[in-house]
Amino acid sequence: MQEIVQSVDRSLSILEVLSDYEDGLGITEISEKVKLHKSTVHRLLATLIYKGYVEQGYETNKYKLTLKLFELGNKKVEKMDLVTVARPYLKKLVEKTNEVVHLVVSEGTEIIYVGKEESQNTIRTHSRIGYRRPLYCTAVGKSILSYMKDEDVEDIWNKSHIEKLTEYTITNFEELKRCLNEIRKKGYAVDEQENEIGVRCVGASIFNHKGEVCGAISISGSTISLTEIKLEEFSKLAIEYADKISKELGYRK
Repeated sequence: MQEIVQSVDRSLSILEVLSDYEDGLGITEISEKVKLHKSTVHRLLATLIYKGYVEQGYETNKYKLTLKLFELGNKKVEKMDLVTVARPYLKKLVEKTNEVVHLVVSEGTEIIYVGKEESQNTIRTHSRIGYRRPLYCTAVGKSILSYMKDEDVEDIWNKSHIEKLTEYTITNFEELKRCLNEIRKKGYAVDEQENEIGVRCVGASIFNHKGEVCGAISISGSTISLTEIKLEEFSKLAIEYADKISKELGYRK
């Protein structure tokens, strides 16, 4: 078992709790949520304030996150050539579809949103930069999985926390394998309300100069706006723009 530094673990727990409360929390509320004594929480908060990760409201006395964590994470994201290269294509795709467009990379059993372009027709989704979702129940995730070896897909499935997020979520491995075989034939993946009810997505993978899958893009819309007819059109656009990004990254078929 890995050695855990208690103070670091506790500090990170506080940051994770505060991330859910835009208006901040009082010390008693934080203490209850992280299950630590108020004196311990106070000491940890003092250090987090000193390092610039947390601030305390002058009038409310509530503690809330600063933008320092975002700044640190953004430094890593901005260094990723994929994000820089893909951004203009994501914007163009929004113009063509008037739907939300996402850019993701994979890490372990999850995808991470590293790019998002809104449209005038934007639906309310839970996605945001840095947000993580499972590979097995998203269009972008299934597209990425479809390019993996069967044993790697099974390993990810076994390591994932499989849950039925909606009535449409695939929770049977054999069914997922059949789905991935279809994706391999078509070149794109569909999330048919598997992650969020009322939201339909189509995704396609991006390749780097080594011919490796390095990410994926998706077009997301409500089941009302992104109809079955549009799905056929948008699937072609997803493949087209994933190819354009791949070529700019140096990929050659």
